[in-house]
Amino acid sequence: METHNLLTNLPDKLPEEVFETLINSKNIKIERIISPKDHKTPDGKWFKQDLNEFVILLKGSAVLLFKENGYFTNLKPVDYINIPRYKEHRVESTDKEVETIWLAIHYK
Repeated sequence: METHNLLTNLPDKLPEEVFETLINSKNIKIERIISPKDHKTPDGKWFKQDLNEFVILLKGSAVLLFKENGYFTNLKPVDYINIPRYKEHRVESTDKEVETIWLAIHYK
């Protein structure tokens, strides 16, 4: 067994979001997501997943937008949100000063 740190071993260059799968099984997928400084989901694109998504923001900050009701939520380090499956959402913005690091747990 090895230990790892979610806040280290970041890519040198980050032109777009990086999704790293840490665990993937039949019932759960855990990934580290690294968003570049001042990032947003491309206009017109919405995430709509088949699994529930429990997200913890580890570093940086972000604003999420939910399509159904236009609800915005602001996240700062160690905030979390549980996004039900099929709930359309997008990243409206991330921190302008540092990369934003997330831990996403996708589950049934």
